[in-house]
This record gives sequence, C-alpha cells and structure tokens, in this order.
Amino acid sequence: MEASKEFFNQFLQFINSADENLAQQLISPAAKFHVPFQADPLQGPKGYLAIIGIMRSGFPDIQWSIDDMITENDKVAVRFTMKGTHNGAFFGVPATGKPIAVSAMNFYRLSDDQIIEETGQPDLLGLMTQIGAMPAM
Repeated sequence: MEASKEFFNQFLQFINSADENLAQQLISPAAKFHVPFQADPLQGPKGYLAIIGIMRSGFPDIQWSIDDMITENDKVAVRFTMKGTHNGAFFGVPATGKPIAVSAMNFYRLSDDQIIEETGQPDLLGLMTQIGAMPAM
C-alpha cells in the first residue's frame, strides 16, 4: 500500500505538471487509456499527455488531488477531485471564467512500477453543468 501511495503521489505530480519526463517514467509505452470521450483507447505516455492537454485546453489552471485510494494486487482505484477555471473552449463550450470542482473515479493496472491501463470516469455531466453547458438539475 505504501508503494502505491508513493507511486500515485508521483503520478499526481505528473498530471498536475504534464512533465514529459515523469510521463516516460510512470507510464508504459504499451499502456492503454480508456476515456469516455474517445472511442479507441489512447496509448502510452503521449496518449496520457493528450488527455491532460484536452483538460488543460479548457481549464489551463486545472489541478488534481487524491481523495481516496484502494489497492488490490496490481489494481488501484483512485478518486480524484479536479479543480480549475474554465478559461478556454471545452467540448465546444467557449470559456466562461467559471470555477469547477469535479470528481473522477479512475481504475489503474500497474506492472513493473508503471501504469499499463487506466479506465477514467470523470463526472462530465457535473463539469458541463458547472460551466453552463447543461441545465442545473
């Protein structure tokens, strides 16, 4: 469990900085990333940097924090909170300047101290509601 915490603290540093060196260190070249807005999985460090790029294009100041983590063998479930400001277009929605705070639940598989698979489940409905693209429920 401690090794997973240390690994995901480094991973958090990576996603908050988009550091390409950390990407190479933490993500297998063969890794697959399943995201709700992409039909085919993205792959490897470049694929993960693309995911971060999509988020940063709409929320340049976005920062992730870890709220909870559960580890079992080679699998890790992490609940994140993403916070940022909608200062760029996101899925066709022009910048609004509105702050967001959105949860995401991601599931990872690790091998040889690298991520080899992630299935990400961000609360896109909550995010789109917060930036005014969806009516509040």
